[in-house]
Amino acid sequence: MQARFSRSVGLPEALPDILGLALRSGSADQPADMLFASTGWGFPARFVLIPKLDVGSARFTTLMPYQGADGPVLLGLRTLSLPSGATGRADTGGNFKDSLADGEWSLALSFATPAGRWVPAGVLRLRAAPASGDTPARFDPLEHPLPGAGTYPWARRLRERSYRAARRAAPPMATPRKTRQKAGRISATGQHDPDERNPMSTVTQVFNSPAADVWKVLADGWLYSGWVVGASRIRSVDAHWPEKDARLHHSVGAWPLLINDSTRVAAADPGRKLELIARAWPVGEAKVVITLEDLGPQCRVTIVEDAVRGPVLAVPKALRVPLISLRNTETLKRLELMAAGGAGA
Repeated sequence: MQARFSRSVGLPEALPDILGLALRSGSADQPADMLFASTGWGFPARFVLIPKLDVGSARFTTLMPYQGADGPVLLGLRTLSLPSGATGRADTGGNFKDSLADGEWSLALSFATPAGRWVPAGVLRLRAAPASGDTPARFDPLEHPLPGAGTYPWARRLRERSYRAARRAAPPMATPRKTRQKAGRISATGQHDPDERNPMSTVTQVFNSPAADVWKVLADGWLYSGWVVGASRIRSVDAHWPEKDARLHHSVGAWPLLINDSTRVAAADPGRKLELIARAWPVGEAKVVITLEDLGPQCRVTIVEDAVRGPVLAVPKALRVPLISLRNTETLKRLELMAAGGAGA
């Protein structure tokens, strides 16, 4: 059996998160997948997602019922024991993950009707394998159903789209906090990274200023609150901005509701490209790529952006991307005015 444990929203590991546990049984050519999430245990709490920080106290259910021979049935898991030395904190890159390399995580498997009592069905024991890295397996109970268990049409309609996205292979950059296991292995990830199959917001505008003038604005971190929509003030800027790993510390929002956080340079090609990771916790993080194409006296500027971590990922992409595009359209207008006015170091 394979298992993948995750902090689904990707919040900082000091905070509670929706915990997920995906299981795969059966043969390689006929797998059967089950997806569990941290919920309540009684009725109706078993149908409510509940953020948890402690694995030991978490209760996991399939949230939506299977179509059994005698009607709807839910599956549930609860922790019986953790490996010795495990604190129980649901981290994907610390004590809990490390403890699984030396001991077992034992969970009681139960089933119940939607409002009925839980009936014991077995014990699940998970242990981490020594290998590292994410597993290429993608779990999907709609594509790989349990033998003898069906899916209700309404449940399929609700979950089909998200499962289709989950079947995509992990993008190359999505590497943080992952472990790979077999025979009860767990692979956990707390971050999402969009790729070409999951397009980011892209906004392009031709400036009546050369690329060098636009880069001067980008290279002055103290100017970001003047052209980045949402940034209300800059509190400090690293001296080596905009070199790789340099940070500027900003505030986001409107007084008195301000969020203090930072933006980090992930990569930089002076005069041509700037890649940023913009943070605004507890809302989340975004990846922003600004590209300059030199057109002589003019310059084509493109901003590509999307959320990569945090609660903001819960906003449907069909809504999130247009809102980001609308904001970045205004951002480019402001950037053009500052470049034309000679702003920048």
